[in-house]
Amino acid sequence: MTDSSVVSMGMQAIQVAITVSAPILIAAAAVGVIMGLFQAVTQIQEVSLSFIPKIVAVAVVGALFGPWMLRILVEYTARLLTSLPGVAK
Repeated sequence: MTDSSVVSMGMQAIQVAITVSAPILIAAAAVGVIMGLFQAVTQIQEVSLSFIPKIVAVAVVGALFGPWMLRILVEYTARLLTSLPGVAK
């Protein structure tokens, strides 16, 4: 196992983690900004007002993008497991 193979595997893992988590993080951030603007305009300072829409947005995005995220993770895991015998040398 060379240093470059370890770095490559680490970079691939980080790339997959970012790719899989991006839709949910973007949805939560967008809803948070929109609700923050709404609260600022209406001067409503209720914490649960921004919390509930974020949960709903994350659930909807998770339901919509869940199969895609699972496919990405399964493909990465399969690639990783097939490359392990060559890495152990």
